[in-house]
This record gives sequence, structure tokens and C-alpha cells, in this order.
Amino acid sequence: MNGPKIFIMLIASLWNLRICSCTMEIGHNNNGNRNDAQILIYENDKIDSDGYAFFYETSDGISRQETAKLKNAGTELEAIAVQGSVKWVGPDGIHYKLNYLADENGFQPQGEHLPRRQSSTVA
Repeated sequence: MNGPKIFIMLIASLWNLRICSCTMEIGHNNNGNRNDAQILIYENDKIDSDGYAFFYETSDGISRQETAKLKNAGTELEAIAVQGSVKWVGPDGIHYKLNYLADENGFQPQGEHLPRRQSSTVA
């Protein structure tokens, strides 16, 4: 099955092309100004048919790391698993962190700032 492998390569390539402009579009620096962020660190450790890995940090407080791996290659259960995190400083000055996993079970975000389901208890 080449579909997921081609998909990994396509997503990784598109992401790497857009990383600079996306970071600058959504970023706020400590002065509240938009679009003047500088990339401080950019690491692209791996891009191949089995997955990818990258990390970046910008001067406006944004950092992101992500890895993707092809699971069960060549089987009917072949799937891509993406795991990562992103940190940023919001316009309110609060530091945010979002961890996520995206795989055959869907997108699963975790973060202190996200609403939580109220668990119901049976008495």
C-alpha cells in the first residue's frame, strides 16, 4: 500500500513549505505585534516514506515538534500516527501548550486550556 507513504511525503513537504508563513501569520510577540517573528531553531530530522520528524522555535514564543510514523506497513491496517506538541503565548500573555496524537482513532488533543468533559457519576 503506497497511499499512506505518499500521503506522509506530501504532508511533510507541504508543511515544510508553509512553516515560515504560518508561524508568522498566527504569532504574536511579547509586544503584541504580528508578523515579525523570526525562526530561531528549525530541525528537520527525517522525511521519508516511513514518516517524518521536525521541530521549530520562533522569537514570538511559538515552538512545535511533531513526529509521524507509518504503522503496520503493507497490511490492511496500515495507518499514519502523528504525535506532537505546540507551545505559544496568547494575546492575553498566557503560555499555552497543546499535545496531540492523530492516528487511526482520530485527532486527540490535550491541553490545560481545553474544555473538559464532566464525568457523570452514578450514585
